[in-house]
Amino acid sequence: MTSLKAFELFAASLIGLPVSHVWRGYGSAVFIECGKLSPVSRRDGSPGNPDGEVSLGVEWSWRIEDKAAIRCGSWSDESLWEPAFDTLRNTRIKRCEIFGALPEVAITLDSGVRFLSFSTTDGQPQWYLVDRRGDKDVWFTVREGMLHVGDGSEPAS
Repeated sequence: MTSLKAFELFAASLIGLPVSHVWRGYGSAVFIECGKLSPVSRRDGSPGNPDGEVSLGVEWSWRIEDKAAIRCGSWSDESLWEPAFDTLRNTRIKRCEIFGALPEVAITLDSGVRFLSFSTTDGQPQWYLVDRRGDKDVWFTVREGMLHVGDGSEPAS
């Protein structure tokens, strides 16, 4: 099965899945956890942000848009981020798609709000989607300008 076909099947399985948790990592990294949440412990034993059945992580360069405008992006004033993240929470996925010559990801929610990876730096788009719902985790990333499917154990390119 091609990476694109695997992604299409995965994307179809996301329809109706709830956005359960949205959190910010270091810098402008953002993480969207979908479906049932599982607790995560940090190395020191303290609780971390939970993992969703499906996770989207974007290291940098992203934006959140509604039907009329860009609400904010990774280069926006950080005071806009949390209110924009609130528009993602407690919604359901309506559509997930890949776009662009170098694969970027877009998630459209039932509210009409969209979250997009949108790399503006050299190298590869820096996003991943991981599906934890099966026996083995399945990771979608970008490698050498193409959609890549793996198990998450591959070193970053």
